[in-house]
Amino acid sequence: MNLFSSFEISGSGLSAQRMRMDAVSNNIANVNTTRTAEGGPYKRLRVVFEPRQQSAPFLLPMSLDGSAEAENTQKMQLSQGVRVAGISPDNSGPKLVYDPGHPDADSKGYVAMPNISIVNEMVDLISASRAYEANVTAINSAKSMALKALDIGRA
Repeated sequence: MNLFSSFEISGSGLSAQRMRMDAVSNNIANVNTTRTAEGGPYKRLRVVFEPRQQSAPFLLPMSLDGSAEAENTQKMQLSQGVRVAGISPDNSGPKLVYDPGHPDADSKGYVAMPNISIVNEMVDLISASRAYEANVTAINSAKSMALKALDIGRA
């Protein structure tokens, strides 16, 4: 692993967490949206992550117990950060709220509201924010190490 791969890994985390914060912001903004273009109330969005994997440029001719066996030769999978696999709607049912005066109320006076909990969304937002900060700290640490290495090279 070289210095630039640490920047790539942390950078992928930054963009993934930014996407997560955008989805949470969308959810919070639409907490009271009862009518969408698809019909029905707004559905909560969730960001799905998956590891970015890359095959190592070398083979591992060892088994896990340390014995060298030719048939156990495998390419090593290296994790190279994270990527957004997709954004999926939460398909759980809507919350029914009794409000007979609402324009979207049914014949019994119930309104189908989005399945969004502000508390859960705020927890997700704080979690994404902290993960974003951790990636920024990792980038700054890698940058600091690179600068120290250049200082050593000058001396």
